[in-house]
Amino acid sequence: MTLQYVLELVGTFVFAISGALAIREREHDLFGAGFTGFITAIGGGTLRDILLDSYPLVWIGDIHFLYAIMLGVLAAFIFPDFLSRLRKTFFLFDTLGIGFFTVLGVEKALSLGVRPEIAAIMGMFTAVMGGVIRDTLTNETPVLFRKEIYASACLAGAVLYVGLNYWGLERDYNLLISMSLVISIRLIAMKYKLSLPRLD
Repeated sequence: MTLQYVLELVGTFVFAISGALAIREREHDLFGAGFTGFITAIGGGTLRDILLDSYPLVWIGDIHFLYAIMLGVLAAFIFPDFLSRLRKTFFLFDTLGIGFFTVLGVEKALSLGVRPEIAAIMGMFTAVMGGVIRDTLTNETPVLFRKEIYASACLAGAVLYVGLNYWGLERDYNLLISMSLVISIRLIAMKYKLSLPRLD
């Protein structure tokens, strides 16, 4: 079991928790929480694979991802108060997750032979679209339309990965550098309350 595989499972677990907790303030049951957690965890990667006509989808081909989602949903349902108090911790995990899944999405797209520009967009989709679907289902403003820097950080990291890959940088170094860019932009933007210019 590689470190990358473990990180994928942990990222899936955390995204499932965030999705399940998103409907905490509403009337819901375990199935509702489970469905929202499931969509949040697999939505971005599934959309990417559908757009790229790629099969098998990761969570269909590997049952461990489904187990990670189920554990995340159960954790959110059993320990909602405790997990809610870890909001800052989950923000950090979410930030690490979007950085990691951005790069994985780019790699998947490039491996299928699409143009680099499309691969960068697919990387961003992988990281953020699960959250967009979650927000839509819970009647919240999708994260793409909030003033905080989120998807743009992922796109910046994806473009950097594509560029460094073109210049032949070794894969592990590229992954680390591109992930770090996504994470750094996200953390700095939140710390200093930075946002992109508004369209007035």
